[in-house]
Amino acid sequence: MTETPDIIYTKVDEAPELASASLLPIIRAFASAAGIDVETRNISLAGRVLAAFADLLPDGQKVSDDLAELGQLVKTPDANVIKLPNISASVPQLVATIKELQGQGFALPDYPEEPKTDAEKDAKARYDAVKGSAVNPVLREGNSDRRSAKAVKAYAMKNPHSMGTWSADSKTHVASMPGNDFFANEKAATITAAQAGGAKITFTDAAGTETVLKDGLKYIEGEVVDATFLSARALREYIKEQIAATEPGVLFSVHLKATMMKVSDPILFGHFVSVYLEDFIAQHGPRLDALGWNPNDGIGDLVARIKGDAALEADLKAAMAARPPLYMVDSDKGITNLHVPSDVIIDASMPAAIRAGGKGWGPDGAKADVKCCIPDNCYAPVYDETIAFFKANGALDPTTAGAVSNVGLMAQKAEEYGSHPTTFEIPADGTVRIVLASGEVLHEQAVQKGDIWRSSTAKKAPILDWIQLGIARHKATGTSAFWLDETRAHDAEIIKYVKPVLAEAGIDIPILAPREATRFTLEEQKKGKDVVTITGNVLRDYLTDLFPILELGTSAKMLSIVKLMNGGGMFETGAGGSAPKHVQQLVAENHLRWDSLGEFCALGESFKFLAEARGKAAAQVLGDAVDEATQKVLENGNSPEYKVGQNDNRTSHYFFARYWAEALAAQKDDAALAAHFAPIAAALVEKEAEIVAELMATQGQPTDIGGYYNTDPARMAAVMRPSATLNAIIG
Repeated sequence: MTETPDIIYTKVDEAPELASASLLPIIRAFASAAGIDVETRNISLAGRVLAAFADLLPDGQKVSDDLAELGQLVKTPDANVIKLPNISASVPQLVATIKELQGQGFALPDYPEEPKTDAEKDAKARYDAVKGSAVNPVLREGNSDRRSAKAVKAYAMKNPHSMGTWSADSKTHVASMPGNDFFANEKAATITAAQAGGAKITFTDAAGTETVLKDGLKYIEGEVVDATFLSARALREYIKEQIAATEPGVLFSVHLKATMMKVSDPILFGHFVSVYLEDFIAQHGPRLDALGWNPNDGIGDLVARIKGDAALEADLKAAMAARPPLYMVDSDKGITNLHVPSDVIIDASMPAAIRAGGKGWGPDGAKADVKCCIPDNCYAPVYDETIAFFKANGALDPTTAGAVSNVGLMAQKAEEYGSHPTTFEIPADGTVRIVLASGEVLHEQAVQKGDIWRSSTAKKAPILDWIQLGIARHKATGTSAFWLDETRAHDAEIIKYVKPVLAEAGIDIPILAPREATRFTLEEQKKGKDVVTITGNVLRDYLTDLFPILELGTSAKMLSIVKLMNGGGMFETGAGGSAPKHVQQLVAENHLRWDSLGEFCALGESFKFLAEARGKAAAQVLGDAVDEATQKVLENGNSPEYKVGQNDNRTSHYFFARYWAEALAAQKDDAALAAHFAPIAAALVEKEAEIVAELMATQGQPTDIGGYYNTDPARMAAVMRPSATLNAIIG
């Protein structure tokens, strides 16, 4: 890349990528009028897979490693990236992607669950680098400032979404492990100057044989280094106890992050599946092994493998009937909470149940209370306290609730989300150690076979940057708290950084454990106050879904400004958790209900950043006009709706383009832009009926986009840009 583009708009997956086929041509047309170039980089799951095997593919199929390129760009002051939500792939999603690409003619190897040959080991290593949270740790070279735009919050208060009713006698509750989890077993230390340098992670079995699990680590002075593990034996005992304790009429469920925590949480998920189906597995173990079933892949994969075997199908049905009914992902299709690991996304599933008054859908298609198993006590108290608050006080009122924003420590692979290369399922009883180059043992822990051990870090510079960002947002908002638990080893080390900075700044921001911070935030929010939550990386992820879903009805409408530490900017749009259902609806009936409001908000901020960083005054004009257009889309009810015959993503984009052009034509700061957009705005107004008719005429029929993970650009453009009139005006 010879010259850094003004703006990079990421190519991703599912509904956000479909929406881009409609929105991006509009953005490029408007930006080009101001001499601003907008380029794309492919960070989609399919793109990452193809890039991983580029050296093995013929020239016509090679794909550049755009993620690696962006990883370098975000470390520069010239970075200006609009990042849409991408798939953090579970193994079933990865396998489905590989199968689709193979069907499209790409000579990719299968995903080897248990590699034996060198070629299979090489293929698995490449694929494992792609799955899970492969994108965010690379791109997030700054801390997160995530909040709702004022126009979005104001609209939500005037037009409240539906909320379920909470009752004090609800049986919905959170159940976490009584001990021996990641929280209880955590150790942490801050690296001194004498300790800085190389390190390795070793495992020594009971016979004294040492294996190096990870070599080549390098710690720097001031870095917080954690080590912890979760006992597999204690986990299975806890799961058994919770299954047995599930009351009649209550749904059983687990809530993890099997996509982002791509090493640990699929294993945790597999334990829930295997304990839930313990009797069935005991009865048919050899047969299931022969079929190649892994409990980590879920009940859905099991159902697919035994299809046609009437005896196994009957026994599975009986085994599940003997257990508590499961919380359902899709009751109509029989998809349970234990079907697919990538469907178990805690930051989407828990807020959905809480918003619904503590109710979830059961196998019978009826709503019921839910037992929510969240094994690890690092985060379970947040949801437990939220449920307790609503049982006592009733549901949140979106018309009066304050806005809850977040400042998140996430830069440079901070905390657990950077632990993927240093997470291991322990092969035998023994001891894990982190050994420094000097021979000093930083952390040492006795473990048992099957335990999940992990190490994560947080570097000094991102921590200090995060504290200052938190102080700045506190000054702007007035009410905030650092979510840190002094009884948790990692948090205790972070607090050692926070307190002196607060003292030096002469500012008093409370430091509260997550449970107390949750109560504090909800109490202040209920009073109508805006609150800033200042948290670590995982809580950042969880809270920026929990509160927006309660306040706004969705987290897709949030704006995330990532102030990159070297001066660049990254602007993340809302979450994509519901994206698969949107794609399914588009394919079935050519209606895309994905709301691009998050993209609109990020676009406006990106233009304004460009104006500030590179002195392009026209970019400020474009950004201000985007804000006006976004507000009008909301005020005039032009956002996508759910059903065929209503506005969808494409009609929403038409109105956004129209209002954007009108704002540009009316502004007085740039005469050339006003003159350019005046006829465009006039044409978009004049041709409204014709354009809307062309956009709506395509709805109601099945459509073909040439693939799910790797769509065909021409087909996608035809589907997402069906108005010849609009296309001609935009150019």
